[in-house]
Amino acid sequence: MPHPDSPQTPTLDPIELEVFKHLFAAVAEQMGVRLMRSAYSPNIKERRDFSCAVFDPAGRMIAQAAHIPVHLGSAPASVQAVIERFDPAAMREGERFVVNDPFAGGTHLPDITVLAPVFVAGEARPRFFLANRAHHADVGGASPGSLPISNSIDEEGFRIGPSRLDEATVQRIAEASRTPEERRGDLLAQTAALEAGRERLLELAQTHGPARLSTAAEALQDYTARFTRQLIAALPDGEYRFEDVLDDDGLGTSDIAIRVRLKIEGERVTVDLCQSDDQVIGPVNAVRAITLSAVMYVFRCLLPAEMPSNSGVLAPIEVRTRRGSVVDAEPPAAVAGGNVETSQRLVDVLMGALAQAAPERVPAASAGTMSNLTIGGTDPRHDGAPFTYYETIAGGAGAGPGGDGEAGVQTHMTNTRNTPVEALEHAYPLRIEQYQLRAGTGGN
Repeated sequence: MPHPDSPQTPTLDPIELEVFKHLFAAVAEQMGVRLMRSAYSPNIKERRDFSCAVFDPAGRMIAQAAHIPVHLGSAPASVQAVIERFDPAAMREGERFVVNDPFAGGTHLPDITVLAPVFVAGEARPRFFLANRAHHADVGGASPGSLPISNSIDEEGFRIGPSRLDEATVQRIAEASRTPEERRGDLLAQTAALEAGRERLLELAQTHGPARLSTAAEALQDYTARFTRQLIAALPDGEYRFEDVLDDDGLGTSDIAIRVRLKIEGERVTVDLCQSDDQVIGPVNAVRAITLSAVMYVFRCLLPAEMPSNSGVLAPIEVRTRRGSVVDAEPPAAVAGGNVETSQRLVDVLMGALAQAAPERVPAASAGTMSNLTIGGTDPRHDGAPFTYYETIAGGAGAGPGGDGEAGVQTHMTNTRNTPVEALEHAYPLRIEQYQLRAGTGGN
């Protein structure tokens, strides 16, 4: 529920709106800097496979750092899952919470979300929430990297619903992993990042006043929602359909269809994915949070770059999914690849439909994958200690109306760096002999 002092009709002049947009975004960016500098694993400190954001008392996103779209669009579901499990009125200063369950706001098990309530000036209820989500290189499961060709989520690793993050919980997560000290170090970095965000928010509350800060948070979401309605209103009314397939699920099911019906009516749009295929045995099923994330990303791409990125993007958009489908999977479905593969194909399908309404603004399909690579084994340099290495290999970006595509870049739902060769060889018992683009694989 909203904070008691939340404004009913937020009003800010344009200059104030711009100032607060950057102030809130800076909170998320500073969280990210501390997380990157404090992290233990190359996956977080080098590849920067993490995201940070600020949320209001209802779990709606106020601001985000320029991190990873598939994390940020789905993160509100994690915050809301914690709010539903733990009464905010009973929360206390200093508490931290954790969740990675895809069926309780998460995406896939390696993505662990840590969040904290922020209390201002002795108030009894949180005025804000802070959250960061980081991809942990191993959380157990059937194979190193926790992205197995699984037929159930139970094979994919340690799964935890909304819980308090205490020493016992940290220990459980660490013990489930092949690399327990790495898990512990990364979790500590995540909590340190929350403290950085909390300190900055309290400074803003002291400078501008708590009520004014909440007014700004509401106004930013309202502004983004209004601008998104204008964007939709400028598109031609109509119904636009598109479909594409996932090649296979690794366990015998091929040509798994994702189908969208996009209906634009005035200032609102309905994204109907109910005709997508049923969830499959293999691990390419996506939970609804991922689908919402893809929708948010695609429409955010159509907005101006300077527009605040927050939950207001989804305000005029109705997203319909069917429980038990490949884009709204039910437990115990295997979902490890839904976050990294199906999310990308969802974007392709959504853009394929939007291209019919706005052909001058929508690019061709990109690589359609995050090209995940996981390697695990024992490190002879460290007495045979286990190691796990995770990478997403950059693909190609589709051509746009104004020019050719781009080779060797992360696209759409992923926004990580690669692990530098020097860092990779230092951290793991691996030697890189060659690193280059593979010519002629992107098409015309």
